[in-house]
Amino acid sequence: MDGKRGGRIPGIMIGAVKSGSGKTMITCALLEALKERGLRPRAFKCGPDYIDPMFHRTVLELPSRNLDGFFSGPEDLRRLYADGMAGGGVAVVEAAMGIYDGLGGIREEGSAYDTACALDLPVLLVVDAHGMGRSLLPLLAGFLQYDREKRIAGVMLNQISGAFFQRVKPVIQEELGVPVLGFLPRLPALSLESRHLGLKLPEEIQDMRERIRKAARELEQGTEMERVLEIAGVRDGYPAGSMTAGGNPGCVGADLSGAEASGRAESAPAPGRTPAHWGSSAASGAPAAPSAPVPALSPVRIGVARDEAFCFYYEENLRLLEGLGAELVPFSPLHDPRLPEGLHGLILGGGYPELYAAQLEENASMRESVRAAIAGGIPSLAECGGFLYLHQTLRDETGAAHAMCGVLPGSCFYTGKLVRFGYLSLEAAEGQKHAAGLLRPGGQVKGHEFHYYDSQDNGRDCIARKPVSGQSWACVHSGPHFFWGFPHLYYPSCPEFAERFVEAGRRYGTRMGTMR
Repeated sequence: MDGKRGGRIPGIMIGAVKSGSGKTMITCALLEALKERGLRPRAFKCGPDYIDPMFHRTVLELPSRNLDGFFSGPEDLRRLYADGMAGGGVAVVEAAMGIYDGLGGIREEGSAYDTACALDLPVLLVVDAHGMGRSLLPLLAGFLQYDREKRIAGVMLNQISGAFFQRVKPVIQEELGVPVLGFLPRLPALSLESRHLGLKLPEEIQDMRERIRKAARELEQGTEMERVLEIAGVRDGYPAGSMTAGGNPGCVGADLSGAEASGRAESAPAPGRTPAHWGSSAASGAPAAPSAPVPALSPVRIGVARDEAFCFYYEENLRLLEGLGAELVPFSPLHDPRLPEGLHGLILGGGYPELYAAQLEENASMRESVRAAIAGGIPSLAECGGFLYLHQTLRDETGAAHAMCGVLPGSCFYTGKLVRFGYLSLEAAEGQKHAAGLLRPGGQVKGHEFHYYDSQDNGRDCIARKPVSGQSWACVHSGPHFFWGFPHLYYPSCPEFAERFVEAGRRYGTRMGTMR
């Protein structure tokens, strides 16, 4: 490998030629193997995906961070990467889709390759080789030819037998000059089940931890792990140049400010509906907040729906809120009888409420608690699944109607296809530009939509616009203290949005006399 990487944060990207190649299982297997070696790995995911980071967290019992070239520019990517490596030894970054697939499927911007270039990461290219033979060569040749910065440092073949691997490996290496570093066999235990939004959640897959351990054993047996570690910047069992004063491997950050060799201790998440460690922004490096320091005031208690039905949250969003003075209070719309006491704000994130519509309907006391709190003026954010939950009814895939919170009139329903899929930028609609909303006139927040359900009334207070096609549509119900709609938002793309939400919570708490 290029010697210039010796002073950088040790790490490697797991890329692929397309979606469905097995990146997530290989990433989890590598994380498990590195953890067993005591190398203190940290995990990242390219793109806006919520689910793959849950698998990373299952392995490491630490949050995984999203690195997205549409949400963040190169400098912000480098800062987020360095912050996420605090206290870590080696990074494993799981790519999204095919490694060159960016905005609109046609631009390099937002692609995993773009992120690898920004972070100076080598790439291990995964190919699902099941049903392929010599055709692997022209496929790989094309990917290598397109690799202008020579990021692809090795190839990993998935879904093949050991015997075929031994036959095809020397052919690929001799004709293409790229190392073929290993393989995973085609075994049922190494597969992950999917549904329409992607992989099933780790908690839904039987014996998930054992599957990962088995995959790690297979990876160790079928892969030249020492070469993989060398490519990643690990020498003699330690991240290159990363020995701390105490003799333990630390995180190198010579070229990426913000990485600290000492780092902070991070606690493991409790099982069930308790969220993963949300951390202290001051210690972990929250995404940039507004320039004015947060005064030493009582924390703004924000209830965050977190259970099997509501589980899609960006770590960066949560840490930004904490950095602005929020105390995040988890609750379960499925299991808790009512909202926690003394809340000053409410966040209903995305997830799978449609899979739990009957249970949500049965929990009438929670639905009434949410409805009453919003009617009483508590500041609230609702995204996608949370937006579904606010409607009068939710019709599942069978057409059965289930009562929801009744904050919004009308129903949500299954369409059988992706609706308004992809990245977007949101700005206030023309008629709302005078309103004192969370998204101010001239402000813009980035996000994405990924859902198979639609609403009879998506709102008209914002305009969403796709970055490549320019296609636009009206959406979102918003006001001075609420913002509800299908888009999943990335708060650091508009820190003022998060700041105004926290401040609305502070005003609400003061008015209600519940600020400590």
